[in-house]
Parts: sequence; structure tokens; C-alpha cells
Amino acid sequence: MILASQLVFLTCIWITLTPDVFAASEIKKSYQGCSASVKRARKQETRMRNNDSTKAWLLKYKQLLHIEDHDFAMRPGFGGSPVPVGIDVQIESLDSISEVNMDFTMTFYLRHYWKDERLSFPSTTNKSMTFDHRLIKKIWVPDIFFVHSKRSFIHDTTVENIMLRVYPDGNVLFSLRITVSAMCFMDFSRFPLDTQNCSLELESYAYTEEDLMLYWKHGNKSLNTDEHISLSQFFVEEFSASSGFAFYSSTGWYNRLFINFVLRRHIFFFVLQTYFPAMLMVMLSWVSFWIDRRAVPARVSLGITTVLTMSTIISGMSASMPQVSYIKAVDVYLWVSSLFVFLSVIEYAAVNYLTTVEEWKQFKKTGKISGMYNIDTFQAMAFDGCYHDSKTEMEQTSFSLHSEEDAMRGRSTGSPSTDTSQIKRRQSLGGHIGAIILENNHVIDTYSRILFPTVYIAFNLFYWGVYV
Repeated sequence: MILASQLVFLTCIWITLTPDVFAASEIKKSYQGCSASVKRARKQETRMRNNDSTKAWLLKYKQLLHIEDHDFAMRPGFGGSPVPVGIDVQIESLDSISEVNMDFTMTFYLRHYWKDERLSFPSTTNKSMTFDHRLIKKIWVPDIFFVHSKRSFIHDTTVENIMLRVYPDGNVLFSLRITVSAMCFMDFSRFPLDTQNCSLELESYAYTEEDLMLYWKHGNKSLNTDEHISLSQFFVEEFSASSGFAFYSSTGWYNRLFINFVLRRHIFFFVLQTYFPAMLMVMLSWVSFWIDRRAVPARVSLGITTVLTMSTIISGMSASMPQVSYIKAVDVYLWVSSLFVFLSVIEYAAVNYLTTVEEWKQFKKTGKISGMYNIDTFQAMAFDGCYHDSKTEMEQTSFSLHSEEDAMRGRSTGSPSTDTSQIKRRQSLGGHIGAIILENNHVIDTYSRILFPTVYIAFNLFYWGVYV
């Protein structure tokens, strides 16, 4: 619009400076017409500028709020009573809980309420004015910080999530959306059957209780939470708000507000990943009590496998936990289970040693090894790890030969008594093999089959009764 008015004005001047083309009267009329056009353009430009109130908004809010007339480096009512600052919090989410770092991350809306009469302004409609983050640097705001925080930031997508609302009587609402990672002093003595109490603490950094009084704006109702807050490993049992004081020897007493919440851990994950595998390894170690005591490779390999598996379970659990100097509940269970597995290996070592002593005494007494433990038996054991009894093998061989003969006679004569005789021979052979197995069992194996499961069941009853 300004450019158009300038073009019209230059055209008029050009016409004025060319008298040989137009007559003097025509020049005068054209000049008057051009002057009128310039005046209309200027009036239209002024009208549009008046309608666009944003061009003068900076001047208006500075004049209304008296930004230039006061020193906002000082708190409201400096030299008088402390300025009361109300706080309320809307918790949006609990993002993560870390046992290794012993901290938590929370996202929430933090709102401050206070009164600053220097910001009061006249209003016929009693309506407030709302501003964004650009006005924050020009006025006084409370200097709240988070005690024991590790990291924190104000969200800035798509702009900084800050809102400032000023009312005509000078009341101010200052709101921001923030994410904080803070320490939580956890006690893992009952892990993973534990309950953790964490808190986020708010405090003024510079102003003591003589200058600033922090309080919850609506009492216990000042802390609001989203209904859908949930975590993968914890139940969020409750949120609560409290207040107190903090003393620093060099600066004095400060008001402090607390956001408290209680977390109870999910146990089912650890039952599947830790407790149940440990139970299986312990029960697997009991299988060796039912294996022949002469099957050295079988029983030793089974014992070593269960011991190594328990070591792997313990190492995996320790890698995901902080290195604390006290015993955790899961440590008690895993180490007792490892002790049972280790004792099953020691039990077979004792059985094998006592068997060797018994054979040596028999050798010194009779001058030869008994038929049950002859040289052929030892050679077979060294070859395939299984016990072989010569008498049993001979009877099995004779039984197979007689069975073939009986089968041939049965086909030729068709006698029905053949099947009955075969069944009797098999039953007598099966009873003889069972007697041999019972005879080969050591008394320690016999008692271990009962003692180990009984003690382990009693331990489980005591453990879950104490910690649950």
C-alpha cells in the first residue's frame, strides 16, 4: 500500500514537470486528483494498522503490567512477610524404574500459584491474560528445583510447554510440563518380594522460609494422577503429598514438598525366570539317588551339570541387580538351592568312597573280590558307565535260549502251556533283577531319597511364609 501511494505521487510530480504536454489547467486538476488519491491511501493504511492490534501488543502488555516500572529481580513484598507459593501437580506418567541405577523417571505438570501486585492491571471484564515462555524472563517467578534429581528438562515440542496466566488482581498461574529423573533410595533385602517407597522432593533454591513459603495449593487433593499409570514390573499402590522442612548449615531452613508413591513388585516374572528353574535343578539332582552307585559317569555328569546350571542362574540374576553389600531374598533361595545340588554331588562322593572301603575290607577278608564286584563288572563299568551283573546276564542268556526252544515246541505241538511258562520265567527274572538293584543300593542313597525332598519342602514352606 505504501509503494502504491508513492507511485501515484511520483506520477503526479512527473505530470507537473511536463508543461509542454498538458495545459496548465489540466496539470492543476491532475495534481489535485493525485493529492486526493494519496490522502485516501494513507487513511486506508492507518485504518488497517489500527485494526491489527498485534502490532501494538508489546507496548500494551508492558503498559498494562507495568513491566518497565518495577524491579522484578526482587520477590513480591520484599522486606515483608514471606510470599506464599501454592503448588499442585498432575502426574502424567511414571516412565521407568531402574534397580541398577536406583532412580525413577516421571513426567508431570507442575503449577505454581502466587500473587504479585506489581502485575495487577485494570479490567472491566475481569478477564485474565495468558502468555507463553517469552514473558517469563521479564518477571519474577519462584525458583523451584528438585532435590536428588539426576536429569530434568522442560518439553519443547512444538514450543516450550510453559504457560503464564495473569489475573487483574495480580494473581499468577505459572504452569510447565517437565520430565525428571531422580534418585530413589531402595532397599533390596526382600527382593523380588519387596515394596519400594520413593519420593520426589520440591524446594526453593534461593529463598528460605523467611522469604518464600511453599505449600500444597489444595492440600492432599493437590496431587492428581492419570488413571492409566502402569509399569511392567510394579504395581503403583498409592500417591500421596506431604510437606516438611530442610536445614542447611550455611543458608538456613527451607520449605520442602514431597510427592510420595509406593511400588509393589510383580512376583510372577521372577517365579518363571528364577525360582522355578532353581526348583527343577534341585529336583533333577535327586535323580542321582536312584541311579546305580556303580554308574560313576552318569551320576558325576548329572551332578556337575546341575551345579553349573545353578551357577548360571545366580550369575544372570546378579548381573541385573545393583552391587549391594547385604543379602537379598532371592540370594537366600538360590544359594540354598545351590547347596542342595552341591550336597547331592557330595553324597555320591561319600557313597562311592564307602563302597570302595567296603570292597577293600572284603578283599582283605576273603583274599578276592566278591562275585558281585568281579573284574568283568569293573571293565564293563569303565566301558559304558552301567553296572553289569554276571549272574543276571547268564540267566538272561539262558532265558532267551529256553524261550526260543519253547517257541519251536509250541509251533509243533500247539500246546497252550507254553505261554504260561514264559510268563512265569519273566516274572521270576524281573523279581531277581529288582532284588539285585535293591542289594546294590547303599544305605546313604536310601536315606537321601527321603531326607533331601523333605528338608527342601520344609525350607520352601519357611521361605515363602517369611517373605510373603
